[in-house]
Amino acid sequence: MTKTNLTRRSALIGAAGAGLAVGACSPKPGVFQPVDNGTFSHGVASGDPDQTSVMLWTALTNDGGGYRGVEVARDAAFTDIVFEQGGEITYVMMQPLGTLKILATGLEPGVRYFYRFRLNDTYSPVGVTATLPEGALDQFRIGVFSCSNFPAGHFNVYREAADNGELDLVIHLGDYFYEYGPGEYATEQSEAMNRVPFPAHELLTQADYVARHAQYKSDPDLQALHAAAPWILSWDDHETANDAWRGGAENHNEGEGSWQDRRQAALRAWYDWQPVREPETDLRQRRGSYEIGDLATLCLLESRLIARDEQVALDSFPLTSDADDTDPANLEAVATWKRDVVGAEDRTLLGAEQIADIQAACGASKAAGKPWRILANQVIMSRVNFPNFAKEMPGWLRWWATRNSEFARNFIMSTRFDIPFNLDMWDGYPAERERLFAALSDVDADIITLTGDVHSFWTNDLVDGDGHRIGTELVGASVTSPSPFSGFAAPGVDYGKMMIEANADVAHCNMEDHGYIRLTLTPEAADAEYIRVNDILSQDYRASLESQWRIRPASGGAVSPVERVS
Repeated sequence: MTKTNLTRRSALIGAAGAGLAVGACSPKPGVFQPVDNGTFSHGVASGDPDQTSVMLWTALTNDGGGYRGVEVARDAAFTDIVFEQGGEITYVMMQPLGTLKILATGLEPGVRYFYRFRLNDTYSPVGVTATLPEGALDQFRIGVFSCSNFPAGHFNVYREAADNGELDLVIHLGDYFYEYGPGEYATEQSEAMNRVPFPAHELLTQADYVARHAQYKSDPDLQALHAAAPWILSWDDHETANDAWRGGAENHNEGEGSWQDRRQAALRAWYDWQPVREPETDLRQRRGSYEIGDLATLCLLESRLIARDEQVALDSFPLTSDADDTDPANLEAVATWKRDVVGAEDRTLLGAEQIADIQAACGASKAAGKPWRILANQVIMSRVNFPNFAKEMPGWLRWWATRNSEFARNFIMSTRFDIPFNLDMWDGYPAERERLFAALSDVDADIITLTGDVHSFWTNDLVDGDGHRIGTELVGASVTSPSPFSGFAAPGVDYGKMMIEANADVAHCNMEDHGYIRLTLTPEAADAEYIRVNDILSQDYRASLESQWRIRPASGGAVSPVERVS
């Protein structure tokens, strides 16, 4: 098998040089620069690789027809083209904006390729992609991202990973964009940064979702990471609407039409605007497994639209805010609520069919002797309760938080009873979590779970109800979305430390930084570097290592605990 001898860094430099050869202007050599305007102003992307193929994507602006196609080559100068596909198309009138997706086939396993699109005599920027490897593999590096909110800040995290991550694969765990309009969630500084959401209202129609996708893909830092490596993407909730479940969403309200119509419009736009393969029938079926040589099996989960039951509302909590937290009857009422309401056996998140497929993939991986089984998961899987804020939060901060909010007062008082941190997470579906863990245990499969959603760095143990270790959960911080307690931030108040002290399964929690996880897999270890950036409100930032964690392969039937390296 022939492989290019370029390093990742020189590959990107070469790609930038190729862009210059076809007319793209790059004042910063070696760093991806998008086309400011014109035909390919939304960049290029690749995704869903397997051992012999990869999906290639671009958008075409003001397409008047003619030849359109793609070239894939072993070299940045495109002298050794290995795949080419295209054709002529005629329009009655110019198309203002459309997308072009082509599956490049007949490629070799584990090879890095260069690709570019063409519309008549105009070429796109050059992207770098790769097929998944097969057979013996010494190392594979994955970047893990989630929660990129355009009006909340600059995508410095994407830029850092594109320039310095040296990634073989990007996994995006959802909340690639947000559905809110101006004046809503995390838009307070959007005007000052010239990042006001477009269209200027909440997304409801397919045209709305398309316009938001186009706005995000106009961002040069997002374009840079798309062009640097192939992506595997899942959605979480905001690609449709906040706290989505199979029958609706918290942010889908009366007067906004049919949920099924809105969901279908959002998914149609998502598939058109992402470098992903499309299911033959049901667009919700965004799940499956990927094999990474003899190192790992990656399972992509769908936990929103197929099987998820509606979230349990906190207003179902059985006690009033002033209830005595030492009264045995009150403690029994809370235990009953956790067991019979939150923990009801019939509540589902993934569904039996998906759990069976995960079991089969992980069982086959274990039988093949692969050291790693990775679940690309959307919401925290580990058990996490709120700290007792009535005790742990400083009195002055409790007063400030509750002075004009009865809801905040009731919430803070309810944390005296060890309530789950978020009922939208796996803690809202504990019976389903036990079914998944049991299925994995039945095939002796330990796991690493990669998680997004919560806008903070975590390192958690995955332990079943009987205390058996199933694996480790690595949770990445957001690209830009604010941390869960950003509205109650105060000097000297460390919410992450409170979480660690309140939860035996939580080894690390940082609720301040933005960043991503760089996970390096080898036969001997899985090393997770938590990379943070110090600023998202300007594009002048510094990156640093927040912490580093190491996991060893299971040995002798024992699942290894995670250890902090730095």
